[in-house]
Amino acid sequence: MAEQQASPTLKAGQRHEVSLELNGRQVSGWAEPRMLLSDFIRHELGATGTHVGCEHGVCGACTVRIDGKAVRACLTLAVQAEGSKIQTVEGLAAADGKLSLLQQAFQRNFALQCGYCTPGILMSLAHYLETNPSPSEQQLREVIGGHLCRCTGYTHIMAAAVEAAAAMRQAG
Repeated sequence: MAEQQASPTLKAGQRHEVSLELNGRQVSGWAEPRMLLSDFIRHELGATGTHVGCEHGVCGACTVRIDGKAVRACLTLAVQAEGSKIQTVEGLAAADGKLSLLQQAFQRNFALQCGYCTPGILMSLAHYLETNPSPSEQQLREVIGGHLCRCTGYTHIMAAAVEAAAAMRQAG
């Protein structure tokens, strides 16, 4: 029987450096192999806009964009994000602090109350509206349906999503 050569593996309890691009700037931090990306972003990198709700991928509060795609950060390990481009809700606004069209629509439509679910909803909608600039209301409902909000009843969120889609189409 041939001798198996051990491949380099990540060992529990051992911290590894994770380098990535966060909201347009290169950053790095240390993570154990089992550390969730949501915890890494919040506790190691200090971007606290990403919220952690259920830790099972159900509520959507932890949604971020990895290499342009909306994903649940609580279902991704920090070490898996090595070399990736990550955008959190902090990265939606312009460098000068001006809110994105989507954020402005949320503000105008009072589409948040406690705000806990809002970052994840914004990240999912931002991704969806960039890939589908002319969504139907039903398509927007499906995107938002992947998020749990206990405060708003979704009416204002839907109004903001519809308004943002129209504004983004107009802006080109």
